[in-house]
Amino acid sequence: MGAHPAYEEEGPPQRVGVAAFDIDATEVTNGQFARFVDATGYVTDAEKPQAGFGEAGGVVFRAPTLKNPSWWHFVAGADWRHPDGPESSINGRDDEPVVQVSHNDAKAYAAWVGRRLPSEAEWEYAAAAGAETVYVWGDERTNDGAEMANTWQGSFPINNNLADGYAKRAPVGCFPPNDFALYDMIGNVWEWTDSPFIGAPDSLTGDKIYTIKGGSFLCAPNFCRRYRAAARQAQEAGLPTSHIGFRTVKSN
Repeated sequence: MGAHPAYEEEGPPQRVGVAAFDIDATEVTNGQFARFVDATGYVTDAEKPQAGFGEAGGVVFRAPTLKNPSWWHFVAGADWRHPDGPESSINGRDDEPVVQVSHNDAKAYAAWVGRRLPSEAEWEYAAAAGAETVYVWGDERTNDGAEMANTWQGSFPINNNLADGYAKRAPVGCFPPNDFALYDMIGNVWEWTDSPFIGAPDSLTGDKIYTIKGGSFLCAPNFCRRYRAAARQAQEAGLPTSHIGFRTVKSN
């Protein structure tokens, strides 16, 4: 697990054992999450007033401007049904990964289907699928010029040339699977694990900080080269965003 790091938090490599487990072939989709909500009446954290903001909503990526150079915005009314704000919708997007879900929301769904969230070690083992190359598919970011995952092509955060065909989240399964027949372990959306992030940055203020894995459609060569199995990042458990989803596992 880990790597001689592109980023400090990734290394050094260490040997870790995991017991046999089953993992979802894809990220949990809007359609799957909708069935959970319909069956249980579950209300996500983004649909409740958020600590520090006083109203319901989530964090959304928006391209920076001269007047507002930030690319992260708390948007009232953003939730799993409206992932980019109240004007957005998941209608016709059942096969895209669900986002604007907190760690608690992801755990609730996993429990409903009789499963759980993966540990960081389980997730990384599944993502690497035995690969020893820089990227899961090889040592180059593209394969003969073909994009292998939903990431950002161009200069983040201003110019995305959309060489992969997607500006934001892609339907699951659009890109080639890894050698374990798992889709979108790299790119598309970051994924929650159930492993606390030790030594999280001081800028993160949540009571609980968990490790997310896999990178997202916002990872770019000039900014966030985390489209690798070893990449990892800290995330506040209660903060829903437009670029974090999850998948579930079950011990065998």
